[in-house]
Amino acid sequence: MKEAIYFHDNTVILNYSKKYIKDSVDLLSSEGFYQYLTRFLEDLHYYHHDLYLWCVECSKEEKVEDHLVHLIKQLLVLDLDMIQDKMLEKKENLLAVIEEGYNYWRHLQRYSFLYTHNEEGFQLQNFIDADSAMNSLVLNFYRTLEEKVQGNKNKVYRQLQAGTNASILLEYYTPYKIDGYEALYEVPYINQIMMRTPLILHPRSNKRTNMFTKTNHNPLEGFRIENEDWVCYPAKVGRLLVLAYFQRDHISSAVAMANLFELATQEEAIKKPDCVMLFGVKENTQDTVYYHDTKNDIWVGKVSDSKEIDYFGYTKKMVLTLHNLAMMEKGWLPIHGAMVNLYLKDGTKKGLLFMGDSGAGKSETIEALNVLASKLIDHQEIVFDDMGSVHIDEEGNILAQGTEIGAFVRLGDLDKGTAYRDMDRSIFFNPEKANARVVLPASSYSIITKDHPIDCFLYANNYTDLRGMKLFESIEEALPTFLEGKRNALGTTQEKGLSSTFFANPFGPMQEKEKCEELIHTIFKALFEKEIPVGEIYTCLGLEDKGDNGIEKAAQALLEFVKGQ
Repeated sequence: MKEAIYFHDNTVILNYSKKYIKDSVDLLSSEGFYQYLTRFLEDLHYYHHDLYLWCVECSKEEKVEDHLVHLIKQLLVLDLDMIQDKMLEKKENLLAVIEEGYNYWRHLQRYSFLYTHNEEGFQLQNFIDADSAMNSLVLNFYRTLEEKVQGNKNKVYRQLQAGTNASILLEYYTPYKIDGYEALYEVPYINQIMMRTPLILHPRSNKRTNMFTKTNHNPLEGFRIENEDWVCYPAKVGRLLVLAYFQRDHISSAVAMANLFELATQEEAIKKPDCVMLFGVKENTQDTVYYHDTKNDIWVGKVSDSKEIDYFGYTKKMVLTLHNLAMMEKGWLPIHGAMVNLYLKDGTKKGLLFMGDSGAGKSETIEALNVLASKLIDHQEIVFDDMGSVHIDEEGNILAQGTEIGAFVRLGDLDKGTAYRDMDRSIFFNPEKANARVVLPASSYSIITKDHPIDCFLYANNYTDLRGMKLFESIEEALPTFLEGKRNALGTTQEKGLSSTFFANPFGPMQEKEKCEELIHTIFKALFEKEIPVGEIYTCLGLEDKGDNGIEKAAQALLEFVKGQ
């Protein structure tokens, strides 16, 4: 990034490699502070017009920005009675301007970049210290101005996140060379991320409406980028390497990846990728497309830059779509669902696999089971919370693996205490709006990439007005339910009401239906041959509330089933 500071909508990025602010003098003389003042005054003009007019009146013929900078310099070095300025005639107004300026800064999504070329000195070792010092500088700058104008010290001090929300160390790796991918060679990789949690983000959209579709040409053909405007998050998605490239306007999505997908090391990131994703391509389209580069055996995804697509759900689901397509090529069956290993206090272990589209009640059932059976369950181990894969090993065992180390879930679907329990490690998206989401830590990478035996496979049915659970007696009875992929959609995507999606998975299986059907029949045939219970559980999550909690009854039936095994 060439600029020392970059603004876009409600996002600001500080480039420490270009300009690092050491003290208040540096801050006031920086071009970035002047840009901030200009944007703040525009905000003040819109939301606090009376204060804005007062600032203009006090500044006379001088630009308000110049006047404020001059006054602030005086406030930092002189006693109040030594300063002659019209703004000091109404201290309550000046205090209000200082407070609003501080609030405006804190309401921005604030990030810092630090670039390195394999150095082992200050930049690599101290980027967290540098960002922490910036946090203290901004906080002390605000407090000094406030206390100087009000004429006394504060009695209560709140240690807020006044600097950045996250700091990113970017390193220039030597990438794996692939013909046709030269445009990506100079893009820096995210080496480390420091987040100040809880992190609250405000993307411009709050749900996913586009579907992911196949394109007949590689999105990298003719693709040109300004390398300093892009960063790469090398993600370990299950056992695959996905190089996720983000245009800097979407840096919030890149940061949120850290709570969902394991960040690859340099040694891992410079290997041949299984998938490549471009997020935020500026081309006046709303594309969400993928392409299979059969020559190099790489799945390539592209998500265009647009207001409607500025939502982390697009990032997550495009990554998972690419993962699922690659896994089907390897003969593994992607499962849109959740899996948990229950370790009971009697020493037994049960691997429970649930399948169902968004809003079907998979995560909610697991959460309810955990609460209901707290006296019987020693602990539980989450294998995956949204997407995993099932395969058959050489010995004929049916095994599952996960993809994500976190969970991207609706706040309203969580048990009331969950969001608060994990708040200090969570990333929230538009928590004040409908369909508010949170990314919670869920499991470790070592756990999700193990082979986990399946003891029960259930479809999460949220549309049938029944309670409890049912087991199917044959593959012929089971397949229609799983293949139809019905759910009563809650409006978290483009669907609402009763809908049907092939195998409840619009992220790969729906696009490559024929290939997926072969894998489905192979896996289900093996499940029934091994006499592994297959059935459906009635969550009732998409039905009108009748006062009897379907989730709890489903969890109770599941508990009785587990105890009886």
